[in-house]
Amino acid sequence: MENEAKNNPYYSRTDHTKLDVSNDEWRKILAPELYAISREAATERPFTGKYNEFDELGEYYCAVCGNHLFRSDSKFSSSCGWPSFFEADKEGVYYKRDTAYGMERVEVLCKRCDSHLGHVFDDGPKPTGMRYCMNSISLEFVSDAHK
Repeated sequence: MENEAKNNPYYSRTDHTKLDVSNDEWRKILAPELYAISREAATERPFTGKYNEFDELGEYYCAVCGNHLFRSDSKFSSSCGWPSFFEADKEGVYYKRDTAYGMERVEVLCKRCDSHLGHVFDDGPKPTGMRYCMNSISLEFVSDAHK
């Protein structure tokens, strides 16, 4: 991912300015797998993502733009096949109704770059009861040890 960030002029962990970048421009910058998930709302295969069974302390950022999304202390093992969190950064994400494939779901998107991250369900643990089911490829992790 760090290689990708170097080739991405829009990537920043400190700039929270809303981005207005066309999908044509994102296609030139992002790796094909990240583009498919973040810009076309594809989904990575369950149990294949690098953060599915991952347990380090740190922060999760949008892999497309660097916006802060989750803290590791909100991550839990949901056994659904994707990394799951019970709480998101309220300044990092927004929600959209998703009725694709005949299902009724709530899509989670990055508030800065509008990238698809995953979906949120109301079957998570306390204290929120929510399960943010995210695609690993949409996330970039920064360990507390490397701050």
